[in-house]
This record gives sequence, C-alpha cells and structure tokens, in this order.
Amino acid sequence: MSRLITRRNFLRSSAVAGSGLVLAGCDQFNFLGDKSNPVRHVMEQANVLTYRAQRALIGDQALAREYSASEIRQGMKPNGSVEPSTPEYMFLRMQNFEPYRLTVKGMVEREVSFSLAELRNMPSRSQITRHDCVEGWSCIAKWTGTPLGPILDMAGVKPQARFCVYHCYDNIQRTLTGDILYYESSDLVDAYHPQTILSYGLNDAVLPVSNGAPIRLRIERALGYKQPKYLHTIELVDDLSPFGQGKGGYWPDNGYDWYGGI
Repeated sequence: MSRLITRRNFLRSSAVAGSGLVLAGCDQFNFLGDKSNPVRHVMEQANVLTYRAQRALIGDQALAREYSASEIRQGMKPNGSVEPSTPEYMFLRMQNFEPYRLTVKGMVEREVSFSLAELRNMPSRSQITRHDCVEGWSCIAKWTGTPLGPILDMAGVKPQARFCVYHCYDNIQRTLTGDILYYESSDLVDAYHPQTILSYGLNDAVLPVSNGAPIRLRIERALGYKQPKYLHTIELVDDLSPFGQGKGGYWPDNGYDWYGGI
C-alpha cells in the first residue's frame, strides 16, 4: 500500500475534520459536550465520512502492523482507570478472578459464558502492536489472548445484529447519582478481525490490573479508547442508541469519534 494511504497517515490527514484531535481535559473542546452546537454536528458528520472512507481504502481484513520483540522498549503505560472500585470487581480481584465469567448475549442463538481458565485454554494469538492514544502518545507491547471471532461463533450471531457492545467493570466516572460505567462498541467487521482478541496476557506475563485485568479487548486498528479494559459482557445489538448517551461508547458520548480507526 502506498505510504500516502497507510491507515495512520489517513488518520492524520482526516483528524482535522473528525474528532480525533480531542484531548481529555482540553477546554477548547468543551463544545463537544453541547449536543446543540452546530460545530459538533459537523464533526459528527465528518466521523461518518471518515469511517466509510477508511473502510473503503483499507478494507475489512487489513492487518495492523506487528513489530519484533526487540522493539518493546518499555512497559505498557496504564491510562484512564487503573483500579476499578465497583463491588463486583473488587470481589473478583480478591478471589484472583477465579469466579470471573465473560458473557456473550443479546442477538445470539444462545447466551454463552466462559471462565478465565476456559478462555486461557482456548486457541490463542499473540501480537506485538503499537497502542496509539488520542492524547498523543504510543507504546509497543505484546498482547496474548483468545480471538473474539470464534467466541461469537459459539454464541451464534443472529443476522440482524450489527454491533458488539462491550460492558466493563470500570467505574470511570463517579457522580451524585451513582457510578458511570465504561462501555464501548464496534461493528462486526472489527469484532471478527483476526487481530481482535480478548487479551489476558501482556508482554509474556499476566495482564496487570492497571492495564485491564482480567480481560481487555484489543481492536488493533483503532485508537486506545476503543480497547475497553475490565470487560465482562459482550452484547450483540442492531442499534446503539439505548446505551449510555446513544453514541456507542463512554468517550463517543462525550464527543469523541465512535469509529476511532487508525
């Protein structure tokens, strides 16, 4: 592929039109929280264009670049929540995650769930990839886990399903009315991508709590906020509007690009 249309170069060239430039805590982007703001509307339309254009240019099965072990020069930087305090998560952590179950439900032929031990005993994939954060930093790390596609096949995804919604234990925001839990979503193309894995290992060690233990989803062709940590449920749906603020994820609800592709 020409250097002019590599996925990261495409992101750079389209970021001005989309919301990929939004940085957490930057006051100049406060308008994104105002749903009536016309600039936000323009950027939302640009996000749709970016999604469609990247799909057309890159293709469904194009792989993210993988690196050699010698290019891992530092530990994986924790970001966002690093220690969830929900009672469910704290209980699992105290039990070394032995009672943990990953559930797949929604528009499936059968609801299925798996323990951490069962996931670890399934065919696995390891990949050394670069994590790109919307805040501007990146880090190369080795991720090991179970490919998501075969898990979805075990549940039997119904034809009308269009998206996976990823529910997490991560209480990323605490309010007077209760915790707001992190969630994300993807289309089925990204869910079935060969590099999309349910990661339980990082740099040949058990995935640390600060990086999302016991399970962190890796969608390697997307920005960091699309890699939800502390994952416990995958819900197959045909519509994202019933979840959160209806934009498909905690950060998209707050003005970020839903697709987040790179």
